[in-house]
Amino acid sequence: MTTDLTHERTRIGGPQTATGRPSTEATPAHTEPTPSTIVAAASTATVPPAADVVVIGAGQAGLSAAYHLRRRGLTPATAAPTPDGDGPPSGTFVVLDGEAGPGGAWRHRWRTLRMATVNKVHDLPGRELPEVDPCAPSREVVPSYYGDYERDFDLPIVRPVHVHRVTRVDDDPRGRLLVATDRGEVSARVVINATGTWTKPFWPIYPGQETFRGRQLHTADYVSADEFAGRHVIVVGGGISAVQLLEEISHVAATTWVTRREPVWRDDEFDPDAGRRAVALVEERVRAGLPPRSVVSVTGLIWTPTLRAAAERGVMDRRPMFTEITPTGVRWADGTEQRADAILWATGFRSQLDHLAPLRMRGRGGGIEMAGTQVVAEPRLHLVGYGPSASTIGANRAGREAVNGALAFLGG
Repeated sequence: MTTDLTHERTRIGGPQTATGRPSTEATPAHTEPTPSTIVAAASTATVPPAADVVVIGAGQAGLSAAYHLRRRGLTPATAAPTPDGDGPPSGTFVVLDGEAGPGGAWRHRWRTLRMATVNKVHDLPGRELPEVDPCAPSREVVPSYYGDYERDFDLPIVRPVHVHRVTRVDDDPRGRLLVATDRGEVSARVVINATGTWTKPFWPIYPGQETFRGRQLHTADYVSADEFAGRHVIVVGGGISAVQLLEEISHVAATTWVTRREPVWRDDEFDPDAGRRAVALVEERVRAGLPPRSVVSVTGLIWTPTLRAAAERGVMDRRPMFTEITPTGVRWADGTEQRADAILWATGFRSQLDHLAPLRMRGRGGGIEMAGTQVVAEPRLHLVGYGPSASTIGANRAGREAVNGALAFLGG
């Protein structure tokens, strides 16, 4: 997803919640359980007091890192002590995951997102994604795939664990980092952060936003188009999720599509070479210490048969960004208004790095200067699933690169 708006905040209204969702009366919390919660029960393992490498997050990037750590000979820090009282041998790691079960952000995708329409899910290293029914919900298929992967490769994942902060134990540049969680502290020689973006939805700010009497929600809160039957919905955003949800909602409700910039459309299929070029452009920004742009902002959107059909119905006729939100809708600079019952902010996400704030990584450009996956200002920290590795194919490569860097540091 891309965010093409100049005004921003990460939440609107009310206090922020632990999941990163806005707590507002206009956007009620959904309590419906995700089907993937039955994939695996919460881990019974405890957070170990120390590990050579701590991986935070068990989505695509975190699992890739865990696989390569296992492959390179590191052992679980969660292993039981031997009879003589010794713990596991030197070279240990653990994965801390905030979810109740496998799947990462896929556990929370909307019900109607099927494998046939999802943006490509790349294979995890060492295990292909099995052939699946194209009509199967992605929020069931992918968590099941991840869960089997965790078990088959015996990855030491402790969940649910919520990481509060990562700090330096002392001033020694080769000393330990302390990872504080809701289940205790663990000291690490290297931290590989793979927390992704799902828990930090991006909410823009516009004048009059708090006066709107309808419902405002983010992509992260979307369940199905049925919620909007017979209504008028304004969809804001120019990314893949925006156009997917716009098309879906348009079958049951009137819609207005709003973006700040004219979307860039592609007629050809997205091939690996185009993906690599897009990743390279994002990498260039993070090497310079600038905030990353999403990969889709570089690649553009593909005209699928479904979207072409929507265009023929007038659904894809976009309007420029409005300047004000009114109690009953939105208003543009020329004074025209559109009444609406709901505003869906399909405006993307930001990297969830709040727990790393004590390390003071950001530079003058507002971003984090990176050398590959390694943070230049803190060589003991690697970021995977950040910037160019936010896509699933980039996450796989980044997991391997982070492990190579971590082991080089540990052996130095």
